[in-house]
Amino acid sequence: MDKDRIVGSAKEFAGRAEGAVGDLAGDAQTQASGKAREAAGTVQNLYGQAKDAVRDAGETAAGYAKDAYENPSDTLRDGSQAISRKVQDNPLGSLLIAGGIGFALALLMSRPARRPPPRWRYYG
Repeated sequence: MDKDRIVGSAKEFAGRAEGAVGDLAGDAQTQASGKAREAAGTVQNLYGQAKDAVRDAGETAAGYAKDAYENPSDTLRDGSQAISRKVQDNPLGSLLIAGGIGFALALLMSRPARRPPPRWRYYG
């Protein structure tokens, strides 16, 4: 758990308490200050949650990469099986994708050579 989440939750709780005191006392300034503190705490808490989510995603990706590095044959076999299942489930879409890739490669390979720009000569 990130310290921003803890501090944000504390600020949010303090803001709610301050807003409740402002409600009881009928003081609009204290009430507004409490709402502002509560909002700041909520934002800080969300920031901490986002940092935790990014950290977790990075650790998960690193774990997958480590597994793929340690067991390349298993990873290749799993990938090949997944692709074959996708092709079996949707053969027309797979054919269209393969044709599109082939067409794009053919366009790239059959382009005429790039000519240098013309040299302008001024005879005066």
